[in-house]
Amino acid sequence: MSKLKGKVALVTGGSRGMGAAICERLAHEGADVALTYNRSENQAYEVAEAVERFGRRGLALRADSRDPEAVKSSIEKTVKQLGKIDILVNNAGVFNVKAIDALTLEDYRETMDTNVRAAFVASKAAAEHMGEGGRIISIGSNLAEHAIMPGLSLYSMSKAALTGFTKGLARDLGQRKITVNVVHPGSTNTTMNPADGEFSDAQRSAMCIPRYAEPGDIAGLVSWLASEEARCITGAGITMDGGTNA
Repeated sequence: MSKLKGKVALVTGGSRGMGAAICERLAHEGADVALTYNRSENQAYEVAEAVERFGRRGLALRADSRDPEAVKSSIEKTVKQLGKIDILVNNAGVFNVKAIDALTLEDYRETMDTNVRAAFVASKAAAEHMGEGGRIISIGSNLAEHAIMPGLSLYSMSKAALTGFTKGLARDLGQRKITVNVVHPGSTNTTMNPADGEFSDAQRSAMCIPRYAEPGDIAGLVSWLASEEARCITGAGITMDGGTNA
């Protein structure tokens, strides 16, 4: 498959879960792929090797998403080592669930720095290098649209911020024919929220189709948004949650 042949992508937080699936799907579609990681070095290099098994170039870069200079540097290293950047996937994130009276300013800083500021910094840096046909795709959450339980005030705020950022950035970059979109996954079968976990039945009970998504489902949507087929979609938020928010 070659929908993305000749493209270069960077996926933040690409060492595991949805991020790893996105890296492999982009490579399967023909893109060279860089990915950032913070602590999961071995897993990151395994993902880079998986990218290379598709005959593409893989690059693992250590970058703490809480550090804006590290985020910006990951863009520069991608351009220097892979030649350019066509696709940015802002995937790195943290999931902090606490009632408002238990949240601290440190919780706020970690969540907003990772889920929002990093996407802003990476998108701004990547846009400086992107030409016509560039793609910026952020991974949000269906919880940005519907807080289904207590304890989500901070997390839902951070993911809702990506919607506003996406809409504004789409306006800024539209004349350059760069699209900007956000994908809002619902319950997805990862180590953080396994489909056979303690709370999985409760999550399925809220869905129209009571089935967890697999990371590959999210990756397929991201890959399509990165392709030429999605050239007329920008400023959009697309929810994939089995109908939880219906």
